[in-house]
Amino acid sequence: MDMRHLLEQAKNLEKALAEIDERLAAHVSEGVSEDGRVHAKVNGQGDVVELVLSDDLATSGDAELVARTCLAALSAATTASRLFREEQRASLTGGLKLPEF
Repeated sequence: MDMRHLLEQAKNLEKALAEIDERLAAHVSEGVSEDGRVHAKVNGQGDVVELVLSDDLATSGDAELVARTCLAALSAATTASRLFREEQRASLTGGLKLPEF
């Protein structure tokens, strides 16, 4: 196999991976609790970038309810982020499932 061709393919792959990383960093998925009192945003890399609680929930004094509601919103946002990340990677690999990169 031609070494120059392999190096070119490696550079193209590196560039494609960098482009996907940029899209993942810029993308934001949102999750909302069932009652709509918590909104969570997670970027395409899986980092939580925002968590907003309604005033009535924040002042409810019910720590268990706050925790459950926040967890529901974060779970929904994280799931949406993971699906976006998988779609982006599938576009690079042609649908072949690869380990996290």
